[in-house]
This record gives sequence, structure tokens and C-alpha cells, in this order.
Amino acid sequence: MKILPVILAGGAGNRLWPLSRKKYPKQFLKLIPNKQGDHCNTMLQDTLIRLKDLDTLPATLICNEEHRFIAAEQLRQIDLKTYNIILEPVGRNTAPAIALAAFNAIKNGEDPLLLVLAADHDIRNTEEFCKVVTGAIDQAMDSKLVTFGIVPDKAETGYGYIKRGKEESVEKECSESLVFKVDRFVEKPNLETAQQYLDSGEFYWNSGMFLFKASVYLDSLKQFAPKIFVACEKAMKGIKHDLDFIRINEEAFKTCPDDSIDYAVMEPLTNMETSSGVEGSSKVVVVPLNVGWSDVGGFASLWEITNKDKNNNVLSGDVLINNTNNCLIKSEDKIVAAVGVENLVIVSTKDAVLVVHKNNTQQVKLIVNQLKVDKRVEVDIQREIFRPWGSFDLIDKGECYQVKRILVKPGAKLTMQMHRFRAEHWIVVSGTALVKKGDEEFLLTQNESVYLPVGIKHGLHNPGLLDLKIIEVQSGTYLGEDDIVRF
Repeated sequence: MKILPVILAGGAGNRLWPLSRKKYPKQFLKLIPNKQGDHCNTMLQDTLIRLKDLDTLPATLICNEEHRFIAAEQLRQIDLKTYNIILEPVGRNTAPAIALAAFNAIKNGEDPLLLVLAADHDIRNTEEFCKVVTGAIDQAMDSKLVTFGIVPDKAETGYGYIKRGKEESVEKECSESLVFKVDRFVEKPNLETAQQYLDSGEFYWNSGMFLFKASVYLDSLKQFAPKIFVACEKAMKGIKHDLDFIRINEEAFKTCPDDSIDYAVMEPLTNMETSSGVEGSSKVVVVPLNVGWSDVGGFASLWEITNKDKNNNVLSGDVLINNTNNCLIKSEDKIVAAVGVENLVIVSTKDAVLVVHKNNTQQVKLIVNQLKVDKRVEVDIQREIFRPWGSFDLIDKGECYQVKRILVKPGAKLTMQMHRFRAEHWIVVSGTALVKKGDEEFLLTQNESVYLPVGIKHGLHNPGLLDLKIIEVQSGTYLGEDDIVRF
């Protein structure tokens, strides 16, 4: 029986602001350098590449509606041409997201093993990860719900824990993994309790990774969280295929309760088995995983897993330091200089600067909450915005004008459109632009430009093999993105 990876890519990553934003969260960022120190892949891409040594079906990706083009483009970049992207019109936590994937998996009478993974975790030892997952297949085929527990290496207060029970008997010769009955799931502890968990050797960090049959999960969901089951079943009956995406019935899904798989299924099932007092094989089991795992839940975690210089600094971008130790300093577009500081996180993006002590990085989410209260756009979007055809970067803005740097991918085009309140001036920096202006159509190349008055229909196409780069100068009484009429 093959494995169907289910990648959950709906997280917000608030504690990694200003790198991670609501509309471009951490799973789509290149955060983890490789051994050579290069940021080659995003966290989503690494999650999928990690599976290459497993015998799997094309992955199912669950993501937010507003992230669909980012996700599709990142899959294309690593040459994944066959996959399913299920779009959630609203976030409803992990239990409903997995249910959508499970219903989609069984629609043709099949019943694959679902390997549920988060898109924003880091795993150092990929070979051992694949080995442990393979060793857990027999348990999942025996209609058990397998959770993977991370072997802790410190007293961590930021994770939930799983207490193991008795060791399960493993009869299949091909299964090499240790398997334990789950005694109970435990909420995030205080430091003293976390140390007790570590010293006992009986507790694992709750990784949020699972392996089970699609039908077994749905049966358990129907038993313990019937409202989620019904809402997701109705949502998947109204699916529509749109390019690479699967759109579900929005109204049905909005009625779905917001709940995690732990609260909806794993904990109630474990509690039922524990309270019954019946000895024997458990349906919920935990397999220990010791693979250098991190959920990269904040900048302190990012500092811990990243290669450091001789002074324990993690530096990225145009950074200059003197007498600086144990810091994470990242700059996206300007020089950042640090002198005589220790244990700081300094992050400079195109539109924000964060300075925080490494011991307080979990509190970055408080800044994000304040940005939400103040209705600041910086909580949602970065200065550079990605579109199916490319991207644009707002590089300057003033009264009655703004300037954008636009990139259009080879073969891509912007739809014919018109603006009621602004005029635009396009200057080609590199590449070739096929411009439509009213009834005219003509080519522009490097250093050529065109003026587009208020109210004129216009369109843009990159017919070349290289990226088209344009500087766009807008002027007018209103410059909002909603001043657009599409044709």
C-alpha cells in the first residue's frame, strides 16, 4: 500500500514576523540554509523533497485560498507536475484540513495511507525520518492511528507532549520502529514539569505528524467529531477543479467547527481506550522519532538550527558586525551594522525592522497582535507582492504618486484593464514587452517607455524567454489597488 503525503500549509507563522506575514507565511520562505550556507529551497519545498526516498503517491497540499499561486509556483520550481492543491476558503484547523484530504483520497474507492506533515517543520536527518516512517507502515495498515513523537533533548515549554504507555508487540518482520501505546496527550507544561517529563524518558514532543488509513481517520472523526465529518463531507461533494486547484463548497465548509486533530480525534480516542481498562493492542500508538526536528516556531529556534560563525552569530544579507556574539542578524535590502551586542535578533526587511532579545522571541506575536489592532498593512503583506504572472515591489510612494518595480515571467501576461483615477508610465529595464494600448499593439525593449493616460485600456505580455522587468510610475488622485476595471 502506497503512502499519500498530506501537506498542511495553512499556518501563519506570526512569531517570525517581519519575515513571515499573513499573506506570505513562513512555509513559503527560504529560511533554512543547506550545508553550503545557501538558501536553496523554501520550507514547503524541503518538506516535499524530504519524501523522495519514500514510495509515495503525488502529494495533496492543503492551503489557504490567498496562497494558491505561491504554492503552485513553488511546486513547479521543484518540478512537481502531478499533485492536488485543495483550497480552504477559511481556516478551520488541522482536523477539517485532514478530513478534506481523506475524502478526496477515497473518492475512487481507494484507501491509501495518509502521511500528514506540516509544511513548516525542519528535519535534519532525512534518511532516518524515511526509515522510521517506513517502519510504521505495518501499524497503519493494521488500522491504527500512528503519531510520531519527537525524542526531546531539553525541557521545552513551547510544545505539547505525548506520554507513552506499554510497548506494542510488532509481529511484522519489516517493521523496525519502536511502537508504544499512547497513555495520554499533555498540554504545554511549565519549565519544572517539562524537566520532569525529560528526566522520566516516557514523554515525547507532539510533532503533529501522523500516519493512518484515510478510512480509519474518517471513521474516528465521524465517531468523535461528527459535525466536522458532516461539514467536510458536504464541502467535498461540491468540489470544482480550477487549473491546479480543487475548490470546495465554501458555504458547507464555513459551518465546520474549528478544531485540531488532537482535540477532535486523538485525545478522545486515547481517553476512551484508557478509561475502558481493557488490556490489549491500542488503536492510537506513538512511534519515537529522533531526527533533528524543529518546528521553527520563532527566531530562537531558527538560530539554534542554523550554522553559525566563530562567535555563534547567524548572519544573512548585507551585515557588518564588530564585537557581536550569539546574534541572529538578517537584512533583505540594506546594510545592517551591529557593534558590541549579544543575544539579539535583528531582522531588517524592505518595510520593517525588528530588534528583540533571543530570550523574548516568542513575544513577537504580541507585536503582530498590536499591528492587527492598529490595522497596519505590514501584518498582512510584504512590500513585494506575488502574482501568477510574476511580482511587483512598491519602491516609493508620496502624495498623488507611487513607483513600482514589476517582474513579468516569460510567457506571462497581465489582463487588459483600465484605471479611472490614475495614469501610468512604463519604462522597460530589461526584457521585451508586448504592450496593448487602446487599439494599438507594439513591442518595447530596454530603455523604451510608454505613457498610459487615465481611462485607456491597456495590457502587458512578456513574449520573451527571459524575465521582463519594468519600472511603473503611477500618478493620480487615487492610487489604490481597487482602481482597476478588467476586461
